[in-house]
Amino acid sequence: MNKRKPSRRNNLGYYIKEGVSSIFTHGFMSFASVVIIVACLVIIGSFLLVALNFNEFIDEAESRNEVLAFIDPALHVSEAQELFAPLLEDPNVQDVTFVTREEAWDVFIAGHPPGRFQGLDSGILRHRFVVDLVDHAEMQPTIGRLMHIPGVEEVAADTEIAEWFVMFRNIFAGVFIAIAGVLFVISIFIISNTIKLATVDRREEIAIMRMVGAKNWFIRWPFIFQGFILGLTGAAFAFGLQWLIYGLITDQIMALGGALIAVISFAEVANLVILIFVATGFVVGTLGSAIAIRNYLKV
Repeated sequence: MNKRKPSRRNNLGYYIKEGVSSIFTHGFMSFASVVIIVACLVIIGSFLLVALNFNEFIDEAESRNEVLAFIDPALHVSEAQELFAPLLEDPNVQDVTFVTREEAWDVFIAGHPPGRFQGLDSGILRHRFVVDLVDHAEMQPTIGRLMHIPGVEEVAADTEIAEWFVMFRNIFAGVFIAIAGVLFVISIFIISNTIKLATVDRREEIAIMRMVGAKNWFIRWPFIFQGFILGLTGAAFAFGLQWLIYGLITDQIMALGGALIAVISFAEVANLVILIFVATGFVVGTLGSAIAIRNYLKV
């Protein structure tokens, strides 16, 4: 007579039950693990939000660092406008705006006292295109390509400022990745130690299960579920706390200088934050559990 094999559904129920039971059995350490995960995720999330706002600020500043393609003065307005297509063919050009010499003159005069440039007219200026780039890190090569377009007499841009923007962006990204990595390792260490306490109390049970032929995965999965639940619980609390903290800080910023400092609303980045929190909580919990149980499964 064939023995009936336990169904996967029954196994899943057993894994979850044992995982939850172990959490409550070691309630203090489980609570400490969740607190550590929440703290680490909030710190990571805070740096992420600062990085996103910094990146937004850099994007805004870069957009003001205009690239101007001045057109040969000998060309008529209609001839100059024909350069729209050649400029847009460059892979790093996102958009171009044509500005006539008359429009440029009006803007220039508006920024100075009346009569200061009496006797002069728009004839001293040139038609130009304001060029919006896709990647300001590639500004210098782009300028070189634009200069080779027939009819473009000169391309002006502050490449040094663009290089500084790129450098600041790269430095901040490197700092964020380093801090996030350290906090990630700390979280795994805490979770791993919590799971180890459970394995110490259940080492005899694990030994008996191995003696009767239980597979490693059957022994391992309850602990994996324990870490998984702790990780996702920490992620959920961290997301709520992050939302609250960010909201309080942005309210203060808007009250003090909202007209001068623009900040990203949490709703705009909520999906990204929760995705990172859940993914990190999942990986930290399951990986920490796998590390903790590994030694007990060696033959």
